[in-house]
Amino acid sequence: MSTAFIFPGQGSQQVGMGKALADAFPAARAVFDEVDAALGEKLSDTIWNGPDDALKLTANAQPALMAVSLAVVRVLEAEKGLDLSKAARFVAGHSLGEYSALAAAGSLSITDAAKLLRIRGRAMQEAVPVGQGAMAALLGLDFDAAAEVAQAAAEGEVCEAANDNASGQVVVSGHKGAIDRALVIAKEKGAKRAVLLPVSAPFHCRLMAPAADAMRAALAEVNVQAPVVPVVANVTAAPVTDADEIRRRLVEQVTGTVRWRESVAFMVSEGVTRFIELGAGKVLSGLVKRSAEGAEAQSIGMPDDIPTYTA
Repeated sequence: MSTAFIFPGQGSQQVGMGKALADAFPAARAVFDEVDAALGEKLSDTIWNGPDDALKLTANAQPALMAVSLAVVRVLEAEKGLDLSKAARFVAGHSLGEYSALAAAGSLSITDAAKLLRIRGRAMQEAVPVGQGAMAALLGLDFDAAAEVAQAAAEGEVCEAANDNASGQVVVSGHKGAIDRALVIAKEKGAKRAVLLPVSAPFHCRLMAPAADAMRAALAEVNVQAPVVPVVANVTAAPVTDADEIRRRLVEQVTGTVRWRESVAFMVSEGVTRFIELGAGKVLSGLVKRSAEGAEAQSIGMPDDIPTYTA
């Protein structure tokens, strides 16, 4: 059985995530302590105690979700003897989850990943004034149809396919007016549902160009190592191991489409039959089940999950 470890992105966060792990396992507590030290604040307090509005802030949610994912990794290493280089064929993450995947594979330190995600979160939030951008999920349309909807809705504004999550689940991103038009056009084109998402900025589209510039500068200052297993990059749906290419792909990811459906398909084509989601929630496991018929999907994020895990 060939395994891929996958790491969730923004939207999976919830107040209290990772607390039970930190209480049960010193290895998990150490990750939260390291993230707190890297950021110079008690992000762990916000993660575990809220308020929810503070945790949802992009600058907090991104390093918080990485912390939970890496806490799970460290617990599996300490309690189950996990050796990622032997246990995984690939690692991959959805949007910010790509940073978690890189940290898990030894390409980024937890400290650097936390700092980068804080910069990324702030830069993405500041790239577009609140209220000027939006994102919407188009359900029941394939990627090509959703891209056609986005193109028709643009009318001189930005409207792009941002996340190709699974068969029949595509997210579009751009100017608020264009996204509103996309909702109407998508329903006319036969979408089962077309709904605005509760996000604070239009991620993964050209409007994020200022954030991409910020990440280019930040990544230039960080030590990036070759990962112990290939990381499937969001923007190419292909494996990457070279440090310089990793930097380029992370910059491109800010404005580029998250090609998650294709990433899963690639890993399946390479023989992966089991996907293990590490961190908060079960979103990616659900997407895998929709996109990879017959593949096994498992989520590990709570202490009760650890005893049942076998490498």
